[in-house]
Amino acid sequence: MTLLEIDLKKLEHNYSSLRKRLNHHSKMIGVIKANAYGSLSGPIAEKLVDLGVEALAVAYAQEAVELREYGIKIPLMVFYPQVESFREIIHHKIEPVLYSKRTWEKFKQALRVEKKSTYPIHIKYNTGLNRVGFHLNEADWIMEQLKDSSFNLKSIYSHLAQTEAPKPNEKTENQISLFKQIMDKHSQASSQKPDFHLLNTSGVFNYPEYHLDWVRIGLGLYGFANHPEWNKTLQPIAQLKTKITQIHQITLGETVGYNCGWKAPKNTRIAVLPIGHADGFSRQYGHGKGWVLINGQKAHIVGNVCMDMLMVDIGDIPCNEGSEVVILGSGIRADELAENAGTISYELLTALGNRIPRVLKS
Repeated sequence: MTLLEIDLKKLEHNYSSLRKRLNHHSKMIGVIKANAYGSLSGPIAEKLVDLGVEALAVAYAQEAVELREYGIKIPLMVFYPQVESFREIIHHKIEPVLYSKRTWEKFKQALRVEKKSTYPIHIKYNTGLNRVGFHLNEADWIMEQLKDSSFNLKSIYSHLAQTEAPKPNEKTENQISLFKQIMDKHSQASSQKPDFHLLNTSGVFNYPEYHLDWVRIGLGLYGFANHPEWNKTLQPIAQLKTKITQIHQITLGETVGYNCGWKAPKNTRIAVLPIGHADGFSRQYGHGKGWVLINGQKAHIVGNVCMDMLMVDIGDIPCNEGSEVVILGSGIRADELAENAGTISYELLTALGNRIPRVLKS
């Protein structure tokens, strides 16, 4: 049986390790979007609340609604709310991030319909990532709008494009400079005095001088920090395991998998594992780019990853049908496996499908 173990003690270790890095006045927003980066958003959120996280954040409104229904009561930010979800956001007392004039006006309309005022919001500025966010030249418009009593401005933030890049980094410095201008404008001219935040996990490590009022930590809580030295301070919380379904004796020249994707260079043994691209373990890990651990030994994936299964060359590794296999976790870091296949740990972790049972370990 394939399952994903979620170790809450490792989550606690990561939270404590990251918390110790923060300036004493900086608070933490725990990012649990995409089912807590492919794990279990409800239990992860509950554990973080118990540990003392001050706020949580997700990408879209439905994720926040599910957390409210799970029983999470602390502030919940929605990074990219869509206008169609605004009334649901209000009903569940969720805090949207407004990032454009359209979202501003539409949310204001939703508040009028719901007869609400001084509603908590956050504002995102685009300083160079060029994804979502107001531009600096819209700051005066925003501050004029804030004279209205509709909104209670809780925070203003931006997102740096490459916080893990070695310093000095011109692109990052330019973004920081722009954000300083935004901070100055709002601090001097606005009647509302919001908090400010700029950094994600990598930024917490690389730019401690800019922890500001809050930091937004996602990947770090799950055990990764986009740098080998920073990674040493964290522990991956998820371990993906399965068991061998069947073992085949393969002779020199025989092929394995769809499109005869692999041809045996010698007599060997092949183990079939019950996980495939329908479970989010992509085809890009085929043809030797991915591997698993069996009895602590590396076995490379051969041929194409199938929808429901994949095959590995086990050679002389001592194992039998039913033997345990580690796909991710102890001995196999998601970031290393992903890099070898030309992707990133975020994609690998968040792609793991719902067909894989999640099991909590505490």
